[in-house]
Amino acid sequence: MDLSSLFSLDGKVALITGASKGIGFGIAEIFVAAGAKVVLCSRKQDAVDHMATKLRAKGYEAVGIACNVGNMDELPNLVGKTIESCGQLDILVNNAATSPVFGPVHETSSTAFDKIMNVNLKAPFELSKLCWPYLRASSNASIINISSIGGISPEHGLGIYSVSKAALISMTKVLAKEWGEAKIRVNVICPGLIETKFSEPLWSNEKIMKMVMNKLAIKRVGSAQEIGAMALFLASPASAYTTGSVFTADGGFTI
Repeated sequence: MDLSSLFSLDGKVALITGASKGIGFGIAEIFVAAGAKVVLCSRKQDAVDHMATKLRAKGYEAVGIACNVGNMDELPNLVGKTIESCGQLDILVNNAATSPVFGPVHETSSTAFDKIMNVNLKAPFELSKLCWPYLRASSNASIINISSIGGISPEHGLGIYSVSKAALISMTKVLAKEWGEAKIRVNVICPGLIETKFSEPLWSNEKIMKMVMNKLAIKRVGSAQEIGAMALFLASPASAYTTGSVFTADGGFTI
């Protein structure tokens, strides 16, 4: 039995949001190594161009397309340019996220609430719909939403962020149920503390890390590549019978 084909993304095109750094780029690195052509999306063109150039220098196929996913008017252009440059779309990774506030819910402004919901929930909703016609034409279509353990159990100081991530988990299940007949699989990954720029205020804080380590079964912070490996499973034929599932990658934190 040739097990390598189970995890191959040869001939596939993947669109990854929030891909100029952190978890998004970690997923991109794994996907291109598995044979996929990746479209890196982030707000700044120079940032995605830089990271796409890094991947191409290693012999991989990568394109950078700037898009602020929090602005719904920019999403059709993102999908249009993806199809224009790649001709198809097989995998969508909704990874872009924001958390502009840290503190109690009663101190969270309506402006911050709207920004969090736009980027973390509405963007994956609208982008998934825009990608639907192309994904249903794929032989192995997969949507992978990146939530958080905060979506399972609210995180201190990140109340509305946690609400948005809980809603993303629920939306994943809804799309999986409705789009299964179109052979589009939809799953969600809930990372714990991963060493990225986004989470630096947490893992660089000695007091917070002491509390976190007391709850971690695996006594370390995770890496973006480890989330990428799980995403590869969900994007590849290895997970052909997996949809609507919630996967944690948190070092045992939620135990």
